[in-house]
Amino acid sequence: MSKLPSAPPITPVPTKRRTAAVAFASWAGASIEWYDFFIYGTAAATVFPHLFFPTQDPLTGTLLSFATFGVAFVARPFGGALFGHIGDTIGRKKTLVAALLAMGVTTTVIGLLPTYSAIGVAAPVLLVILRFLQGITVGGQQGGVILLSTENAPAERRGFYGSFASAGAPGGVLLANGAFLLMTGTTSPQAFLDWGWRVPFLASILLIALSVYIQLRLEETSDFRSAATGPRRRSPIVDAIRQYPRQILLAAGAYLAINLTYYLFVTFVVSYATNRSHLGLPQGTVLSALLIASAIELVALPFAGLLSDRLGRRTVFAGGAVLLGLWSFAFWPLVDTGSPALLTLALVVGLSLLHSLLYGPQGALFSEAFATEVRYSALSLGIQVGSVVGGAFAPLIATALLSGFGTSTAIAGYMVVGCLISAGCALLLKPAQPKRP
Repeated sequence: MSKLPSAPPITPVPTKRRTAAVAFASWAGASIEWYDFFIYGTAAATVFPHLFFPTQDPLTGTLLSFATFGVAFVARPFGGALFGHIGDTIGRKKTLVAALLAMGVTTTVIGLLPTYSAIGVAAPVLLVILRFLQGITVGGQQGGVILLSTENAPAERRGFYGSFASAGAPGGVLLANGAFLLMTGTTSPQAFLDWGWRVPFLASILLIALSVYIQLRLEETSDFRSAATGPRRRSPIVDAIRQYPRQILLAAGAYLAINLTYYLFVTFVVSYATNRSHLGLPQGTVLSALLIASAIELVALPFAGLLSDRLGRRTVFAGGAVLLGLWSFAFWPLVDTGSPALLTLALVVGLSLLHSLLYGPQGALFSEAFATEVRYSALSLGIQVGSVVGGAFAPLIATALLSGFGTSTAIAGYMVVGCLISAGCALLLKPAQPKRP
């Protein structure tokens, strides 16, 4: 294998005010983008089976509704490749604005979509198409918000500022669940089914306003401006795959545990804990525990990023992965007690604290592994491939393990394997070396 090309150093930006403004914009953009992504999941579990798949029996309708949720994971690598190419060609800011605008428009259209009773089978077909487009935009925006924050940050604080892009995920969970709780609490069940469910989708028009703000108020990243003075690459995504195949695979492997454990925490646990054949806890109790854990993670992520600035990206990431794998053997017994307090404790330690040790430093870890000229493409491809392998099938695999072995210990073993793979990949994912003068 040929030697990896060297990367120019990420140019520090001395203006603290600008760096903080960029970090806040990254967090806000990621939060609203993930809000759009997660409200679909909530709707898929509550109203979509009735509105878009009414000719099926209730179980089949729910399965079909969740299948449309999974379509987005298939689309995410395509979004990473498409927007990565654009981001390495015309700039991070313009590409991120395009991704945010696309998500805002797509989600708003879902809120206006006629149901099965109005247009028949065309309704679920259009729903699947729009969900696929949501996946493409999420695949494109992740790399954009990471680079917007890390490439504008001083080298010694890149982990801290990069963590604000990661904080968009718990921010999106809080916004999405809050929006649906607000609508279900202020409308009757029939009104919610008739029109109330549309309001959270229509509210995503705020994403369009944020996109305009970023376009008008923020500058292009300093790294891209420096790299733009050199020769333009005709196909950054091809160059990224040719030059960084090992690094991309390592980034995907490192991201695997992030997505695997996250969707077990925020998706599978809700189904597992509320299922009458398992624990039978009230849905509100489980969602409250998840909201508490997400709120704490929102605060914990910057601390994890700051820790990576002081101890090293790979050390914090790999150490967090090992600890998270070990915690899985305590997590499931705590959940299995059926105690709301112990369920909350399990999620706070697993999701809020230990998962943050991976998710906080990941932006800086991945961005530092690639040269500026192909960084958007390479980073996006690694993350999105890892998201498909890790997150897309995690709830399904956990369900199969539970059915086959009859115990949640099997799921803990599955989590350990994923965490160890990610720990090993993170330790091998070294920063790209700067060019020699």
